[in-house]
Amino acid sequence: MKYVGYYRVSTKKQSRSGLGLDAQQQMVRQFAEANGLLVAEFVEVESGRNDQRFELAKAMNAAKKAGASLLIARLDRFSRRVSFIASMMDKGVQLLVAEMPHATDFQLHIFAALAQEERRLISERTKAALAQAKRRGTVLGKNGSALAAANKARAVDFANQVRHMLPNTWQLMSYSGLAKHLNEAGLVTINGNRFYAQTAKNLAGVLFSNPI
Repeated sequence: MKYVGYYRVSTKKQSRSGLGLDAQQQMVRQFAEANGLLVAEFVEVESGRNDQRFELAKAMNAAKKAGASLLIARLDRFSRRVSFIASMMDKGVQLLVAEMPHATDFQLHIFAALAQEERRLISERTKAALAQAKRRGTVLGKNGSALAAANKARAVDFANQVRHMLPNTWQLMSYSGLAKHLNEAGLVTINGNRFYAQTAKNLAGVLFSNPI
C-alpha cells in the first residue's frame, strides 16, 4: 500500500520549531513503515479554518498519480469541519487517519461532526469567560506584562481602599479571623465574592507589600 503524508501546522513558528509537526510525522511514518510505503510528504502552514490549502491540493494530486491514500496523523490536524472533510472525500482519494486507521468514511464523518461541535463549545466558553473578565474590569490584551501590571495596580488600589476599614490590630488576626471581620463588615473581594482564608491571605499580602 502506498501513502502520501499530509501535515498541517497553524503558524510558521510551529513549522520552524517542530511544535506539533514532529508528532504528526512520527505517527504517519511509523504507520506507513508498518503497512506500506510513504511515497511523498507535504507540510501545510495554514489555519484549519482556511479551506484554501495549496499543499493539500499538491498532496491530493500526488496521491492520485501514485494510486496512493492520503495519510494524516489526526483528523483534527486535517480539519474540524464536516463539510471540508466531506468535500475532500469526494475528490476520489482515500483518506486514512493513522490514529484510527480502521475508521470508515461514515465514522470519519461522525468524528468530524463531534470535533466541529467541540470547537463551537470551546468558542462559546471562551467568549463567555472573556465577557465575564471584562465585566470584572480585567484588562484584556496580548501583552502579558501590561496585563499583569494593570491587574497588580488594580489589586493595590482595592487593598488601599479596604485598609482604612480594618482595625489597627488586623496584622495580628488569623486569615480566617480577617476573612470573618471583612465579611461581617459587608465587604467583598475584588471580584465581588465573600472573603475566605485564602482571599484574606492574598489581600494581606498586597497590604504588607505596599505599605502607606
